Amino acid sequence: SKSPSPRQNMPVRYFIMESKNLQSIDISQQKGIWSTTPSNERKLNGAFWESSMVYLIFSVQGSGHFQGFGRMDSAIRCDKSQDWGSADFGGVFKVDWIRKESIPFHFAHHLLNTSNDNKKVQ
Repeated sequence: SKSPSPRQNMPVRYFIMESKNLQSIDISQQKGIWSTTPSNERKLNGAFWESSMVYLIFSVQGSGHFQGFGRMDSAIRCDKSQDWGSADFGGVFKVDWIRKESIPFHFAHHLLNTSNDNKKVQ
């Protein structure tokens, strides 16, 4: 089920999605899906239903770069994907990739996360 586009007078939400490896990012870009830990699912589903848009900014842990960004294109489903090879992940949801590019963190150091003590976004 796609998010109505756009929901007027509702906030846009942004999340950094950190991956343990580049292979997961590649799978996401090829298949247009993502999966996260069950502890993140409630936050993401809530944002999906209560926001006009949910943007996901992807980064590989320890890379010092963002690998691109996209839009959450469905709520998280109950079905799991074996693509990531880990039982730690929950359900799958669709991602509409907008830009696939390695961008060093220092290009975003002027952005501060007000939900995280105004720390730099990275």
